[in-house]
Amino acid sequence: MTDPTHALSFGAAATDYDRFRPRYPQAAVRWALASVEAPARVVDLGAGTGILSRAILDLGHEVLPVEPDPGMRAQLAAATPGSTALAGSAESVPLPDGTADAVLVGQAYHWFDKERAHAEIARVLRTGGTFAPIWNTRDGSVGWVAELDRIAELHDDAGDLTEKITDFGPAFGPVELGEFAHRVTLTPDEVLGMLRTRSNWLTATPRQRQRVDSELRELFATHPDLAGRETVELPYRTLVFRARRR
Repeated sequence: MTDPTHALSFGAAATDYDRFRPRYPQAAVRWALASVEAPARVVDLGAGTGILSRAILDLGHEVLPVEPDPGMRAQLAAATPGSTALAGSAESVPLPDGTADAVLVGQAYHWFDKERAHAEIARVLRTGGTFAPIWNTRDGSVGWVAELDRIAELHDDAGDLTEKITDFGPAFGPVELGEFAHRVTLTPDEVLGMLRTRSNWLTATPRQRQRVDSELRELFATHPDLAGRETVELPYRTLVFRARRR
């Protein structure tokens, strides 16, 4: 897993992560799993607190969460009745060969050592199985969202993802892209809560956190699309990259 300091920073904020991070649109998860019939066996790799695991369960599938951070595994168990995450990573998945009909990854693929992870994912997938990383990315074409990202030094660039993710190695067929627009209604404090679950906030110094917090509160108080509003609609583009195991 690349950049372990950032990648393993989330456990300290596991409860807030589960509370404030956006859910995945059901249409996006359904599209990711379109080639498998329920009940399929789906690995949620880098499962975090189980946000994607619960979406998989809602579609009638069996889910096998795999997560390296003990704090995130504990929150997943608390928030996802009947599910227990396995301790493991994308580079070392604690499952037998050919176990899974599909492997999904929510908001975590960018942390993986790609070459090692692709080999492990291919190992645990049956022939013809689906691999699909998923991201919720904020829609930076909206003015105040772009300003929020600038202040918080966020880089959820959908265009950057589509340029970088073109294949998953020789074990997989062509990559297909699905895109799903949705909005999440939040109070300004909930937006701040969401941003405080980001790795760059969790690893920031107290001075850096104070600056970001102050500038974001100023944004909500003065931006014409935000000032005086009790809630805002934060627009997202959910991207799904889907390929089949050869």
